[in-house]
Amino acid sequence: MVKASVTAFIVLADERIVGGYAPVPYSIKYIVSIQTTERQHICGGSLINKYWTITAAHCNIGIKNMLIVAGDYSLTIYEGSEQEIMPHLLVPHPEYNATTNNNDIMLIKLRAPIYLNHYVSIALLPRQDASIAEGRMCRVSGWGFTSPNGGEIPSTLRTVKLPIVSTQKCNSSESYQGGITENMLCAGFSAGGKDACQGDSGGPLVCEGRLFGLVSWGTGCAEARFPGVYTAVSKYRRWIDNIMPRNPIH
Repeated sequence: MVKASVTAFIVLADERIVGGYAPVPYSIKYIVSIQTTERQHICGGSLINKYWTITAAHCNIGIKNMLIVAGDYSLTIYEGSEQEIMPHLLVPHPEYNATTNNNDIMLIKLRAPIYLNHYVSIALLPRQDASIAEGRMCRVSGWGFTSPNGGEIPSTLRTVKLPIVSTQKCNSSESYQGGITENMLCAGFSAGGKDACQGDSGGPLVCEGRLFGLVSWGTGCAEARFPGVYTAVSKYRRWIDNIMPRNPIH
């Protein structure tokens, strides 16, 4: 199950990370909310420089339908810290496959620069092909579902810490049965209970201070034996570094 659905969001957009907690306000400064022009949250993303955001390719709802919001904490309250910027260019990975979820990554160039301040900063990227060891704890954050089945509607950003699961274990016959490619990472507890969920798509999985994963897909949310699946950002560092100079800041 892909962790974003525009149609699902019409009904169920306002639920968040499963098994997590509300972080200190504005402590996760690199996260952005990707919204419709009607200010309906659909996906998360991360600011990687003043002009560029990174998210999942399956969050692509079209450039004319999209608004990027940085510096937000509560989606339901205007806090004065928000910066709203329209996208200038969407660059989904040319080999994104919506069936297999492979190459689920997209760059968004903004029309104007985000102002970096006490509420907003950039996420650091891993080097090309950098790996993160099994069992290392990482942090995923977002404004997605808090329960696989619905539930209360918290108003703020949520976050949860999860261990990396080896690709071998994630690909086993008891889990995703070979569906995890070399471009994906898995993270979660074997007993389930904590995970990203719908609405967290494209959002950051940060390990050792760097953006190693983007929320991509999974079977349900927080289910035992089925950890969350993330786009492995380190596999795309060269692609990212190649795209941005080709589209210089105007």
